[in-house]
Amino acid sequence: MSRRQNSRLARIKTWFFRLLLGMVGLWLSGIVIFAFVPIPFSAVMAERQLGAWFSGDFRYIAHSDWVGMPEISPWMALAVIASEDQHFPTHWGFDVVAIQSVLDGEGKKKAMRGASTLSQQTAKNVFLWDGRSWVRKGLEAGLTLGIETVWSKRRILTVYLNVAEMGNGIFGVEAAAQRYFHKPAGRLTASEAALLAAVLPNPVLFRADAPSAYVRQRQQWILRQMRQLGGEDFLRQHKLR
Repeated sequence: MSRRQNSRLARIKTWFFRLLLGMVGLWLSGIVIFAFVPIPFSAVMAERQLGAWFSGDFRYIAHSDWVGMPEISPWMALAVIASEDQHFPTHWGFDVVAIQSVLDGEGKKKAMRGASTLSQQTAKNVFLWDGRSWVRKGLEAGLTLGIETVWSKRRILTVYLNVAEMGNGIFGVEAAAQRYFHKPAGRLTASEAALLAAVLPNPVLFRADAPSAYVRQRQQWILRQMRQLGGEDFLRQHKLR
């Protein structure tokens, strides 16, 4: 390899290292700032919006309305825990039992989402792109540790409820409540909250405004899980309200 090629390779490595440091610094700054400040938009929202524009769909608008936990129905907070991550109050970002279950069931093609906690989903939604790859999962793990260290569980839950995709262009519980039930998020009933939680595994395929039989079955399962967790007492016990 010539001296010129060595010099070019060294410059590429230097710029790559600087870019990596810049991204890490940006993520760390975001974790600290968003521990207190409402998040104006998430990485997944930006990805969806840019994807729509690049495909020529200029009618698509990624919509979200930030609300604090006191403005969100306790049923909604309980519904996402019951449906997505029942060990959320006690784990440190990773559900080891769920991860082992997925690994044991790889031959049955179990979905990786079964091992993804609310903390992991929040880290991915806010800071990363959608999709499945080991690179993204690795970055997600690091960011999950970051938000679990800096944010409270209540803050993680608040952010998740404000950035989760709940329909085509609909992000967050306030936008979803207004779109599907014509009411603020604070007035959602247990049944409505369970219906919104039921579409979370695939909010583009599953629709809260036209629920399939599967979505209705999932809604009923979530309602049973909410009762088994103990209702609002569960949230108060773990200081999530």
